[in-house]
Amino acid sequence: MSKQEFETGREELRAARRQSRPYYWFVAVFSFLVNMLMLTGPLYMLQVYDRVLGSRSEATLVALTALVVFLYGMMGILDYVRGRVMGRVAARFQAALDLRVFDAVLRRSTVKNDELAQTGLRDLESVQRLMSSPVLLAVFDIPWSPIFLLGLFIFHPWMGYLALAGGGFLIVVTLANQMISRNPTLKSNVAVMQAERTSDQIRQEAEMVQALGMRRDAFVRWIGARGQALSGQITTADITGTFATMTKTFRMLLQSGMLGLGAYLVLEGELSPGAMIAGSILMGRMLAPIELAIGQWPLVTRARKGWTSLAQLLSEVPEEAPRTALPRPEAKLDVQQLTVVAPGEQQAALRLVSFNVAPGEAVGVIGPSGSGKSTLARALTGIWRPAGGKIRLDGASLDQYGPDVLGRHVGYLPQRVTLFDGTIAENIARLSPQPDAQKIVEAARKADAHEMILKLPNGYDTRVTAIGGRLSGGQMQRIGLARAMYGDPVILVLDEPNSNLDNEGSEAVNKAIAGFKAEGKSVLIMAHRPAAIKECTKLLMLEGGQRVAFGPKDEVLQQMVKNHQQIQKAATPGGVR
Repeated sequence: MSKQEFETGREELRAARRQSRPYYWFVAVFSFLVNMLMLTGPLYMLQVYDRVLGSRSEATLVALTALVVFLYGMMGILDYVRGRVMGRVAARFQAALDLRVFDAVLRRSTVKNDELAQTGLRDLESVQRLMSSPVLLAVFDIPWSPIFLLGLFIFHPWMGYLALAGGGFLIVVTLANQMISRNPTLKSNVAVMQAERTSDQIRQEAEMVQALGMRRDAFVRWIGARGQALSGQITTADITGTFATMTKTFRMLLQSGMLGLGAYLVLEGELSPGAMIAGSILMGRMLAPIELAIGQWPLVTRARKGWTSLAQLLSEVPEEAPRTALPRPEAKLDVQQLTVVAPGEQQAALRLVSFNVAPGEAVGVIGPSGSGKSTLARALTGIWRPAGGKIRLDGASLDQYGPDVLGRHVGYLPQRVTLFDGTIAENIARLSPQPDAQKIVEAARKADAHEMILKLPNGYDTRVTAIGGRLSGGQMQRIGLARAMYGDPVILVLDEPNSNLDNEGSEAVNKAIAGFKAEGKSVLIMAHRPAAIKECTKLLMLEGGQRVAFGPKDEVLQQMVKNHQQIQKAATPGGVR
């Protein structure tokens, strides 16, 4: 990816951050006031030691104490308010990008389920956590450290030089911490994500792991990934902990050194006792933001990695341009010289495939495993984009429809049906926040799944999980068919719709397909089993990603038989069976 393309993603992030620019100025003003009020302690010490103790005036002590209580109260309120403001700025930043990043992650996952797709949402959260953390407030405090340093120079130049040297050393420590901990932290984060991904895969396939006696081997694989993650985390913690401890120890030593230097200057008559105490407090306040940044450096590193990854993700998955709304299409599908290359592959999975589907037709797509049937299903539903050729729905190419709009016109039943955590009704309604109960029941009736659902313990309100829970594979497949039919699509794309069904289930699916055809709509069925193409009027035969035959079902089947006989004859010695 070019630098210019990468900057496109960064500009999106900056634009979201700029939305809160007035609040940053608000926090900056409050930070100025808070840091000015930080001088309350040193000035109070200075006055107590140099005036109150010298004059032995209780009235002066009471007045100063009352003033200090008021100023500290104001400082606490201002510090509390700026923290709350930054929390809301961080939330606003995340809210502004939630939909954009979610959309980019979803679109990326359909074509390339890599690290960018898997960590996109967590990357956004890492940036949000940094923006709401004390580390960012320390950034607003650091510019005021020179003011505290100036106060030390006013007290005595030696105190200023000591603080300057100490601050310089801490800055060097901060830079060293950044350089040394960067690679171990990144490796640790990668190892943690790999361990999480492994555990998720094992948990999702828990039944298979249990049934095949894979628990021990699965544990060994997971513990290996987990061990690498723990090792990386320990290494990172050791490095950052070393620098944090070094910083804390040095700051305490420096503060004591400042006190000792102040005592020496008092003995020499060049400094007052009050200035000695005030100088020690001023130096501590000057170094506090740097110490905080070093202690929270893993958070900074993770957020920087998240910012870079987000910029790359948003650059590689640009925001989709708005499309002109098209009228509801008719069930006319025209595929012209379609070529599809699977994501991450070099060789085309489909090459120059052409066919058409008229309203009221059911077309079966047959062929051996790996012939390109599922690839065609993904292309017809807009999941994978054609590398060449066109897919037209009622004359308009699929890319003229927005993804959500296309999903309402083209219902899809994937080969492997997955349900989401929720009720059956919510799954049929495609997780709609305001589902239409009438449309849910209508879709279930069309899929001939209504009676099956009513027999469940709570009917449509039966809760299911991502792995189906108590539902069988056939029940999940029929619910998936109802989901594909929800919203009255004009075309259905069914990938192995009866792979998990018994005879009763297959008849129910065929009945649903017949009803769909009767409404003047179209169906495409990717099939291995003959029962799946019972309602088909035409067949498309694929082999090696190419069209071998297309036409009326009986003609294509006869051609298949003839080809099979010719192959057997050619394989028989002497050409005799």
